[in-house]
Amino acid sequence: MGIPKGGEWIVILIVVLLLFGARKLPDLARSLGASTKEFRKGIEEGAKSDDAPADSTTTESKTES
Repeated sequence: MGIPKGGEWIVILIVVLLLFGARKLPDLARSLGASTKEFRKGIEEGAKSDDAPADSTTTESKTES
């Protein structure tokens, strides 16, 4: 069981069309694209926060002394 081939994709598309209808498909694609964009944005923000040095701990220890 691997990646679907040409004929299998056609069957999958027909089933999706029957389940959601032709009017809902553009909305579904648009929301999927927006979700993907937000996910990538979150990943990038997480990577930036991991790369930032933790200067707040060094300044707190200096002010307590």
